[in-house]
Amino acid sequence: MTQQLQDEFDSSVENAEAWMKAIQERLRINDNTKGPRSALEARLRETEKILALEPEGSLKMDLILAKADTALRSIGEDKKHEVLSKLKDIKALWEETAIYITHCHSRIEWVWLHWSEYLKAQDEFYAWIHNMRVTLEPDIELQLGLKEKQWQLSHAQVLLNDVLNQSVLLERLLEEAASLFNRIGDPSVDENVQKKMRVEYEGIREEAQSRVKLLEKITKEHEQYSANVNQFRSWLNGVTERFNCFIGDATKSSVEDKLKALKEIAKSIRSGGKKWKHLENQCAEVIQNTSPLGAERMKDELEELRRDLEKLKLLSREEEERLLKIQESESAYESQARQLEADVQGLKKDLQRLENDLDPREGEKTEDEFVTLWRKCNATRAALAAEESKVERLKAQLKELLRFSQDVQPHAESVVSAIQHYQSVRGKISKMSTDTETQLRRLFQNPLQDFEQWKPSVQMLVETPEPALAHIEAALAESSQFKEKLMTLQLKKDLLNNILGEEKAKSFLQEVAEASKEREILHKSLLQSKSKLQSLISQHEDFDAGFAPLQKKLSAIKAKLDLEKESRPDLLGKKTQLQRLQMIQDDLAELAIQVDEVEKLVQSSTTHRHEMNQLTSDLQALKRSLEMMIQQSEEHVQKHWAYNDKLSDLQQWITVTTEKIGSYQSADGEQNTEGRVADLERWLAEFPDKEIQLHLVEAHGQLVMENSSPEETAHVQAELDQLKESWRSLKEMTVGLLKKWHLNRPVADKKKKVAFVDSRWMSGPAFHLLDVDPNHKQERIGEGQNMSSHLKLLHDFEEWLQEENTKLTKILAVTSSSTEEIKARQSKLEELQSRVPDGQCQFEDLLRLHPVIGNSEDLEDLRYRWMLYKSKLKESMNSPVGDSTQFTKRSGGICSFLHRVCWAALPLQLLLLLLLLLAFLLPLAEETHSCTLANNFARSFNLMLRYEGPPPT
Repeated sequence: MTQQLQDEFDSSVENAEAWMKAIQERLRINDNTKGPRSALEARLRETEKILALEPEGSLKMDLILAKADTALRSIGEDKKHEVLSKLKDIKALWEETAIYITHCHSRIEWVWLHWSEYLKAQDEFYAWIHNMRVTLEPDIELQLGLKEKQWQLSHAQVLLNDVLNQSVLLERLLEEAASLFNRIGDPSVDENVQKKMRVEYEGIREEAQSRVKLLEKITKEHEQYSANVNQFRSWLNGVTERFNCFIGDATKSSVEDKLKALKEIAKSIRSGGKKWKHLENQCAEVIQNTSPLGAERMKDELEELRRDLEKLKLLSREEEERLLKIQESESAYESQARQLEADVQGLKKDLQRLENDLDPREGEKTEDEFVTLWRKCNATRAALAAEESKVERLKAQLKELLRFSQDVQPHAESVVSAIQHYQSVRGKISKMSTDTETQLRRLFQNPLQDFEQWKPSVQMLVETPEPALAHIEAALAESSQFKEKLMTLQLKKDLLNNILGEEKAKSFLQEVAEASKEREILHKSLLQSKSKLQSLISQHEDFDAGFAPLQKKLSAIKAKLDLEKESRPDLLGKKTQLQRLQMIQDDLAELAIQVDEVEKLVQSSTTHRHEMNQLTSDLQALKRSLEMMIQQSEEHVQKHWAYNDKLSDLQQWITVTTEKIGSYQSADGEQNTEGRVADLERWLAEFPDKEIQLHLVEAHGQLVMENSSPEETAHVQAELDQLKESWRSLKEMTVGLLKKWHLNRPVADKKKKVAFVDSRWMSGPAFHLLDVDPNHKQERIGEGQNMSSHLKLLHDFEEWLQEENTKLTKILAVTSSSTEEIKARQSKLEELQSRVPDGQCQFEDLLRLHPVIGNSEDLEDLRYRWMLYKSKLKESMNSPVGDSTQFTKRSGGICSFLHRVCWAALPLQLLLLLLLLLAFLLPLAEETHSCTLANNFARSFNLMLRYEGPPPT
């Protein structure tokens, strides 16, 4: 009986297993969304039939469970394990089959519904295209006036806005077509169909835009014409009003003023003819886009304006002829009166000019000024003789003016005043000429009188045995002055003849010649005395004037050098000290040049030679001392620079490593420990080199402290102590992290522990992470090496993918404008595409090693980035570069600005995409409601699939 029950159980298990495998085979055959719509519909019907067989499978499982329960009650303990194992296997197979049935049917059904919704949206789009084509096909109708044209333009703009708004729906429809084509691969939704839809839409858009541009041009021309007509009418009304005011003006304005005002009005009227002609030409252009009735109205309006302009022009011409006749009757008297007044004013002006030129300034005058004044008096007397004929002509013009009936009293008074002014100027010039001649006679005698007084004092100075050099130089200067005065008198022979007369002038010039000879003899005696004195003084003065400043400058440089011998507290002070020493060196070089110049003056003098030798030796000693100080200062600065650089590098490395290890200490879990093994190995390998660098920093610090002030020495020592403390803390932190990882690992995973043993640290201060169990030491070392190689493979693929993505981003960031740049861009993209198969092979190797690596989150993130890179590269290869180039040329700076904004927002967009992915993954925790939540999320888009029914997944 027991054997029969077990056989029945085995038979039912075999029947159920065969049925399930048959179902899975049918599902595998139909699990495909590629192909035409009829094939997809046939697969959908087949999966519906398979879904209807799911209760049959449930009945078979219930029967197996019942038989298993019966068999377990009757068989022994040794066979229960076999029954339970078969029962577990058949349950797993059934669960897999049921999930496969549901997923396959839901997937095919979802693609079917997606396709249906797309076809419906496509039909609506083509219906809209047809309606717009019917609306835009007729030609533009001619309108009556401006208001009707504005209404027509507004209607065209509404149609254009409708077309532009439809672009959003078109883009969504094209996206759905591309997504559907990736799933089904049917030619009805391929790229040619998508391009055809876009071409038809762009044709409608261009037609609407061209219609709006044409209507805008027509409307703008009519608006400009209407504005010009209104402006011309306003101008014509203004000119007419001015002419009427001119005619009705009752004031007593002169005829010339009236003619001037009338000419301005006539000029404005003539310019109105050009304006009207411009309106006529503009009207002819506007009439071409206006209905016949509207054109007739425009012509009548323009003709009315022309008649008003011609009428105003005729009235202006008549008024101008009347005023010209009045002006001719007054011209005779006015011309003669103006001529008389002009002659009177000219005479007064000439007399005033002559009187101003002779106006003597106050105070004492020099000889040249008296000569100039005397010559002006003679010239003015000759000019007055010429003005006498003008006075007689004024008298004759006044007699002729008395024949007219107008009042000539003002003109007569003006002529009498001019004659009186002429008589007054002539008397004043005669008196001034006499006084000037008297003063000149006195001035010519003064130089001879001064020379006679100066001659005895100079003779006494020459006869003195040891005269003062200053007195001799003063006498020479006075002698030169007398020479100049006497020569000047001899050159004024003509002037003296005019003022003194020929006889007196001749006698006076003889006296001047004798005085000049006496002055020449005295001047030579003074020069001989001066040369003797200068030869004695020059030898002592030259050396004293040059040697004292050199001693002072050398002492000042020594004082500066003594101040720079003190140690400086920091690097900035040392650099400043070096700069000051270099400046002192420049001053010393300049001083050496000056010493050489002074040394040339004392080559023949033994007294001053000893002093110059002492100064030269002091200068050389100071120069050698300064060169040694500069060399030491440069060495100190270089040592301090080297110490600061090495200290900064080591401090930065310790800070970064401490932060990383601190972040690892806060991380929990075995998975995190396994993922950071490679980083820990790399840091441990760097510790020996960094310890050597620590000793080098200490050595440089000792060199710096030897050549620094006590304050700087204390500061450097504090920095070294702080660096040692940071190094010790880092080592303790690393040891603590390793111990923590050992203690937190479960006993069952001891075989997977990795030993980090660095051969360089075995003999010194090293970190040892050794296996606890010696029996499994070799096995754990092998597993650790495999794990390290797998992690290295994952790390290498991540770096390769990041490098490829960076290259692609740089290629897309460059805007291609010429054909050569486009070809270069395409060749770079093809080069990236050629490396995709190699990357795919590496990624598949990582997928096969997934159980070994064990970090599913990192692998999923890497999978997403890999798929995103391939999609981005494919879109870049398929995108039309020429269109983007033309768009760049059209849009100019706006496109460049938007490109920079989008590129700057890329990190934020990636973050939002990651949050969107998490929003999709969160509902998976509730299996019974996940599809419902996904469908609700899909309803947030404008163009989407509405599905009412059981969950498809």
